[in-house]
Amino acid sequence: MIKSIAPQWQMATFLLVSLGAVGMPPSVAESKLSVYTVNYPLKYFAERIAREHADVVFPLPTGVDPAFWIPDTATIGQYQRADLIILNGANYAKWINTVTLPQLKFVNTSASFRDEYIKVDDVVTHRHGPGGEHAHTGIAFTTWLDFSNAAVQAKAIMTALSRERPEHQAAFERSFAILEKELLSLDDEIKAIVANQPNRPLLASRPVYHYFARRYGLNLKSVMWEAEEAPSDAQWAELLRVTKEYPAKWMIWEGKPNPVSVMRLQEMGVAGLVFDPCANTPQRGDFMSVMRGNVERLKETFKR
Repeated sequence: MIKSIAPQWQMATFLLVSLGAVGMPPSVAESKLSVYTVNYPLKYFAERIAREHADVVFPLPTGVDPAFWIPDTATIGQYQRADLIILNGANYAKWINTVTLPQLKFVNTSASFRDEYIKVDDVVTHRHGPGGEHAHTGIAFTTWLDFSNAAVQAKAIMTALSRERPEHQAAFERSFAILEKELLSLDDEIKAIVANQPNRPLLASRPVYHYFARRYGLNLKSVMWEAEEAPSDAQWAELLRVTKEYPAKWMIWEGKPNPVSVMRLQEMGVAGLVFDPCANTPQRGDFMSVMRGNVERLKETFKR
């Protein structure tokens, strides 16, 4: 008797469990994708596209440049366990090349335009923040400051998410389409702003605006200053030499500049403009609000 009842009980249990799983909401029945990124713009793009279908993590401390950050062992382990590792490409986040990570999980978001990477020939070594001494040479990596590139990188994220969760592809595509429209709107707006005075000479406090300058036709020359630090006498002397041949009246900064720098630049007739690359998580707002603020400041600059 027991033998005849057991199979029936097992079948009933199987049906109950199966029906329960079918009736469960997606947030319970399906585990979210674990997505890790190497900078904040990629985190923002992934969150906008994946919405509730992924947990997107950018585990960097504030105030650190993601391009030169080196994670500790525990954080590397988190990347190893992720479903997707979203990379910027263009030799960004060099630590990726020094550790063992599952490359099948890599998503190089700039791979489709790698032939358009900008090579940086000048070797400038300096130190800022806790990242230690490093050099700006090889390949320029702030690709997303060309907003047409940013749209391509967002699309690569959408494609990777769709591959992992094909049942949500339509939702990912809808979210991406909204994000793409916003990015290309920024792209069009900046082109229109610069078109009024394309030859206006501009200085950049650091060499991080290569793709921005190329895309929008900016007449831009870079120095190597840190926003939070007062430049040395040698840096001031070099700037005086540069401005004799290059009469720039504006300097673009990554963040709010040191008051001493502002005052001395004003004495030279050079005003400041903050255009934040937003590589790390902003203290206020998000990627899009920071970029809209950048564009508004750029607009005011080109009106003068």
